[in-house]
Amino acid sequence: MSDRLAIRSLFAACNRALHGRRLVWAFTALVAAGHLASAQAPPAPRFIVVLDAAHGGDDPGARLSTGQPEKAFTLALSVRLRSLLAARGIQVVTTRESDATVDLNHRAEIANHAYAQACLSLHASESGSGVHLFTSSLAHTQPTRFAAWKTAQSAWVPRSLALAGVLNSALLHAGMTVTLGRTPLLAVDSMTCPSVAIEIAPERGSGQTANAGLDDPGYQARVAEALAAALVEWRSDWGSGAHQP
Repeated sequence: MSDRLAIRSLFAACNRALHGRRLVWAFTALVAAGHLASAQAPPAPRFIVVLDAAHGGDDPGARLSTGQPEKAFTLALSVRLRSLLAARGIQVVTTRESDATVDLNHRAEIANHAYAQACLSLHASESGSGVHLFTSSLAHTQPTRFAAWKTAQSAWVPRSLALAGVLNSALLHAGMTVTLGRTPLLAVDSMTCPSVAIEIAPERGSGQTANAGLDDPGYQARVAEALAAALVEWRSDWGSGAHQP
């Protein structure tokens, strides 16, 4: 009898050991499967906006009617817009954070290195009325593996025009006057992302009297809010694949 009990005890121990090994094998397989799924999962979508505050440092830009240099206005707008976008969960890269000199080539390099989904080059002017949106005048070409400097934007012209359209709609919805145009843009022409130059001018009435000057805090806030709303819409369109390459 004792021999039978010993054999049964040994058999039970073997079963327990085998069951334990199966659990270990199953756990190991689950962990391996988890690592494999993680490795094969697509990266989370990235959406980055580059804000390029024009001028700076030894390049003051235009002298505004308030006596303020353009470089100060564009930097203040960049800071305000960056804050609005960050509050909406949009990652922002800026070409300058202070009164620093940044050459045009480096501005394009910053945008290209960020692999941005939108770049806004911010300017100010006392000429005209409202907001002027400019895209590159380069002719559209098919993308190539190695884009030529100073004409790299040519492959992105359709998406830059689409971005200008979204900005235009948001600004018009905010009750602003908008002018659209295409012109050579030295920094933008070297960018490999949807890019628009934005020039803010005073809001004028029919008699060309300024209803809101560049120093008007309310006007500045309306412009920044409209631009932020446009970029939120652009992010939504981009996420749906509407404007992706």
